[in-house]
Amino acid sequence: QVQLVESGGGSVQPGGSLRLSCAASGIALSNYVVAWYRQAPGKEREWVAQIFSGGRPTYVDSVKGRFTISGDNAKNTVNLQMNGLKAEDTAVYYCSILVGVPRTRVWGQGTLVTVSS
Repeated sequence: QVQLVESGGGSVQPGGSLRLSCAASGIALSNYVVAWYRQAPGKEREWVAQIFSGGRPTYVDSVKGRFTISGDNAKNTVNLQMNGLKAEDTAVYYCSILVGVPRTRVWGQGTLVTVSS
């Protein structure tokens, strides 16, 4: 059974940094496109970034230059380094992959990031 677990969320001041991690069991993340999404209070879930082993990471415009997604194959994790955090980055962050036939999206439980002074 595929399971994703996010960690690393917390509360930081504007301009601060956090590193989120997505750990997987039951699969090797390096074989999948791994995406980070976020959902702010009262808003729809939005795609933030994604990575596939050997490919170029992609980002939503609002985080380009501030967030970096990377994979650690040895630990079977995908990380999201978030620098220069802004209040508008406050959200629950989820990692996600598509598995199976038909394709089904698997989500982690999410980790809360709060950016506030």
